[in-house]
Amino acid sequence: MATFKYVAKDQNSRNVAGKMIADDQAAVIEELRKRKLIIISITPVKEAVSMSFSLKKVKAEDLVIFARQLATMVEAGIPILQALDALQEQMTQPYFKKVISALRDDIQVGSSLSAAFAKYPKVFDPLFINMVKVGETGGVLSGILDRVAGYMEKTLRLRAKVRSAMIYPIVVVLMALAITTVLLVKVVPTFANIYDSFGKELPGMTQALITISRVLQKQIIWYIGGIVLFGFLVSRWHRTEKGGLILDGAILRIPIFGELLRKVAISRFSRTLATLTQSGVPILESLEIVGKSSGNRLIEKVVENVKNNVREGESIATPLVKSGVFPPMVTRMIAIGEKSGQLEKMLTKIAEFYDDQVDAAVSGLTSIIEPVIIGFLGIVVGFIVIALFLPILTITQIL
Repeated sequence: MATFKYVAKDQNSRNVAGKMIADDQAAVIEELRKRKLIIISITPVKEAVSMSFSLKKVKAEDLVIFARQLATMVEAGIPILQALDALQEQMTQPYFKKVISALRDDIQVGSSLSAAFAKYPKVFDPLFINMVKVGETGGVLSGILDRVAGYMEKTLRLRAKVRSAMIYPIVVVLMALAITTVLLVKVVPTFANIYDSFGKELPGMTQALITISRVLQKQIIWYIGGIVLFGFLVSRWHRTEKGGLILDGAILRIPIFGELLRKVAISRFSRTLATLTQSGVPILESLEIVGKSSGNRLIEKVVENVKNNVREGESIATPLVKSGVFPPMVTRMIAIGEKSGQLEKMLTKIAEFYDDQVDAAVSGLTSIIEPVIIGFLGIVVGFIVIALFLPILTITQIL
């Protein structure tokens, strides 16, 4: 299918212009003749504009507002084109404004809403597109859009909690490393020059500190380069199937942080699958979307095994038990949900439970990490101060 722009004249000799989606130019000519129009010109519309759009990003917060407001207007009986016009006018983000304008143009020439969304995969993910498709087919578009918005809001809140739990310790550790490096590279050499003029043997702590400082001064660029290279190689390895499985599995086993990320993954898995199945998306398509949106290669592989099981007519719970990633409580609730025909309800309860668990884990993580980092800083800075002033104290006692 392609989009064609046409210019024609009607029976009253008035110019008529517009766009049409068709298989080829011949199909456009045939349709225009059926409308009894005299064709002046037909030109194909290039898709380069939509491709350039996909290179940019739309904030998740803007997408949530878009879905919520579109749901409200559709429920109020406002036609889709008028609703998109209103959303475009109030949108402040320039790129998203262009995307909405392009969506409106696509729908105006006969495209469905889900097909128009599908042209911008960097803006609308598979979950969004598939749920809108189900809403269009079932005539419950406003309810589906409202459900999508609710799902995205809960996902954003969960992501914000994890981000807040991660950012604080990372910032403090980076500041601690920066302060320590400045002390070792700038402050310690000044004291070392003074102590060299004494011509006496220095205490072991001081000598060790000066040695570390001199090594760091000469090789700091190499250390930074080595860290950057190591990070680059790990990132490249993570993109491979084997590397992704090993690293993502190792992440889930990290003390404290790993357990938090596991709870987030379980909550996301449960909520996504519950939302899709409640909306009427076929189970195999739902599992495909859940796997791709998991953000963890190990969980994606587990979901792939689940999909294969379901395709063969088996249960969802069995491969989840074998994976070892999902706790017994989760797998048993899913098994009960399958047997009782209340899978969506059980998945929703699991997601709500693990959302509360993430809240508790984030609070506990913050309370644990703060004293640990302060203690680490105290030890490092204390060692440097004592090592620097120990020779002075020794000389003072001799005098």
